[in-house]
Amino acid sequence: MAKMERMLTGDFDLILSNIEHGIMKGSVSASLEDGSDFISDGCRCSVRVFERYSALGSNRVSLSVTLFQGKDGIIHLSAITSGGSQAVFFKINTFGEQAFLDKLAEVL
Repeated sequence: MAKMERMLTGDFDLILSNIEHGIMKGSVSASLEDGSDFISDGCRCSVRVFERYSALGSNRVSLSVTLFQGKDGIIHLSAITSGGSQAVFFKINTFGEQAFLDKLAEVL
């Protein structure tokens, strides 16, 4: 598992769109699995779950991205990858997870 947290400023919809398009263009096997959007009392939250094939690990990895914007206008991003290991009891070969997260860092 790899994790990234950031505080961003800017247009919420534009940041979300850039993430979606950037991740999808970043890998031929990338897919947007699902998403949710919430607005309540002046706050916004969007969750997106992406998946792609990791050739290095010979498996699929997922990337969950959450954007939250409070009333102060600051956008909080939390991104967590998972699934990049073939071991049963411990994690080995997590290169695919980190590479997926690195692609998000490029997009941002």
